[in-house]
Amino acid sequence: MHVWKFGGTSVGRPERMHSIRNLITADASRKVVVLSALSGTTNALLSIGESLKGNADDEAFEKIEHLKAHYDSFVRELFKTSDGLAAGQRVIGNEFSFLRSLTRIKPFTLKQEKELVAEGELLSTQLFAAYLTEEGVSSVLLPALEFMRIDADNEPELAVIEQNLREMLPAHTDKQIIVTQGFICRNPRGEVDNLKRGGSDYTASLIGGAIRADEIQIWTDIDGMHNNDPRIVKKTFPIRELTFDEAAELAYFGAKILHPSTITPAKMKGVPVRLKNTMAPDAPGTLITDKLSEGAQNGQVFKAIAAKDNITALYIHSTRMLNAYGFLRRIFEIFERFKTPIDLIATSEVSVSVTIDNTENLAAIQAELGQFCELEEPDYDQTIICIVGNFSSDHPGIALQVLKALEGIPIRMISYGGTEHNISLLMHGQYKTQALNALNDSLFTAN
Repeated sequence: MHVWKFGGTSVGRPERMHSIRNLITADASRKVVVLSALSGTTNALLSIGESLKGNADDEAFEKIEHLKAHYDSFVRELFKTSDGLAAGQRVIGNEFSFLRSLTRIKPFTLKQEKELVAEGELLSTQLFAAYLTEEGVSSVLLPALEFMRIDADNEPELAVIEQNLREMLPAHTDKQIIVTQGFICRNPRGEVDNLKRGGSDYTASLIGGAIRADEIQIWTDIDGMHNNDPRIVKKTFPIRELTFDEAAELAYFGAKILHPSTITPAKMKGVPVRLKNTMAPDAPGTLITDKLSEGAQNGQVFKAIAAKDNITALYIHSTRMLNAYGFLRRIFEIFERFKTPIDLIATSEVSVSVTIDNTENLAAIQAELGQFCELEEPDYDQTIICIVGNFSSDHPGIALQVLKALEGIPIRMISYGGTEHNISLLMHGQYKTQALNALNDSLFTAN
């Protein structure tokens, strides 16, 4: 069985849902199809939530009706028969009745906000399931809220998800297509919750790992993962193969096509992930596996480049020698306590420099560090450039090529040697475009 996930742009118009139907039924294999909300819906729902939190009920109601008008138009184009249209209109009637009911709940809490945002996936999947029924496709809608769970730390409970699916799927062995929602889940209190933004990729990977799928396919509107950001760099190309480790580095450091969390469940269970393009379904895309094919192993030294913005750099100086016992431990314990991940770290004899992308608890972190360290003013608006490839010891001159390409660009930090496939550099965000283009011209032209 395969798990195929389609993002918001892939389901954002009726004709694209028609195309997805053709894709998933092109052969007789069984598939779990994970859908995101229609493009633009999640942002619209979040905007409604902001109005409700501000007690602007009339404004929220107006936004709800505006969104409903979009869905009314959508179903008129999606369905071909009167019965199909009636089914679609029932879905819209039920879900928008619930949305209107939220305007009467006071106060509007985080619990209601999560229920509100979940409506995007509930709408898209119910409409798509009704459309498949109209088309006579052997299919069933399997609600994610019945099997997808997270724990008190907002981490998916893979064992629970696996057990739930093991109990639920046998009842649908006669169905070719199983449709479910991405993103949404339930928390330990049984409330509607979510896997954060981009979580539909995560859902697909969790399901794929839980059922030991033959392959997980992530369908977007671009032909696989590119060697650089195509929005900034003109001469990019899709990468045909990546290892899980390489893909994880690129996703974490800014490759937008893949959510950073997606790789972990698939890697744990050894399930290949393929990135495909709904606009060009015959294109090979990018295959992510444990081990590259022989041809890919003998390919380029440099694989790809990604950039992560809105980075803050902290400079921490010891009031005594750095190698004093427990100094680094005390630093990391503070970041752990405030659940703030560190991206890069560099050390000297008496100093530690770290970067973070979440400044929510920065003031509290600085206050605790200040009890036993001296702190410089943080550097804000920084960017991490991540270069991924095969940087094993039998490839000399790797760092030289990278630094030579960036000649003239001020670099604040360098991370090299932590793995054999990542070099990361910190610079001010104003140099991002220049750096990405310079690296692309130098590293990929030379290879």
